[in-house]
Amino acid sequence: MMLSVQDLDAGYGDAQALFGVSFDIGAGEAVTLIGRNGMGKTTTIRAIMGLNPPRGGSVHFEGARIDGLPPHEIARRGIGLVPEGRQIFVRLSVEENLVATAANRTKASEPWTLARVFALFPRLEERRAQSAGTLSGGEQQMLAIGRALMTNPRLLILDEATEGLAPLIRQDIWNCLSALRAQGLSILVVDRNLDALMRLADRHNVVEKGRVVWSGTSTELAAERAQIEQRIGV
Repeated sequence: MMLSVQDLDAGYGDAQALFGVSFDIGAGEAVTLIGRNGMGKTTTIRAIMGLNPPRGGSVHFEGARIDGLPPHEIARRGIGLVPEGRQIFVRLSVEENLVATAANRTKASEPWTLARVFALFPRLEERRAQSAGTLSGGEQQMLAIGRALMTNPRLLILDEATEGLAPLIRQDIWNCLSALRAQGLSILVVDRNLDALMRLADRHNVVEKGRVVWSGTSTELAAERAQIEQRIGV
């Protein structure tokens, strides 16, 4: 199992936000967290990455327990994060953003390079010398994905993968994720586009009030789509 999250509890101050969240991601799988805003999806990701340390439960990555480790150590183990809001370095150029995170700590045989990221996102190559803060929202999301890939992760986590993007840009992002999936990269993705998620992912988890209240395959999600949409407010 690439990632195993078991009985995860987390919160902010005196408020508990997660209550026993559990799910797994196998090697090469794409898995989703779906739900309304404020239900605990981002908190789950923050807990996995050590940004909001869990209060209970466990997180294992490739068989090793990582809950309790600092965020930089978790990233070094081979988890790449594309955070909500992108959080790119706006004063740096596109190329500088990508080079800033470049590392091959996992000893990938075909590591991600500038050329490889530019092949995936030709728009970024066209703007390689441009200040990242002047990019469109869609281009910034491409840059955030490229920056995460330059760390050569074995698991890529995307929080709100296409939120607020124009339809054509959203499709570019989904095409990119499908290509990464085809290359064997494990993916955990948060988004609200059920059609795209069902095409991309193997399994889905509905998060409601800090709990996973439904889990199933794309086939099962399609069969229960009306009920799922009601839960997540689509």
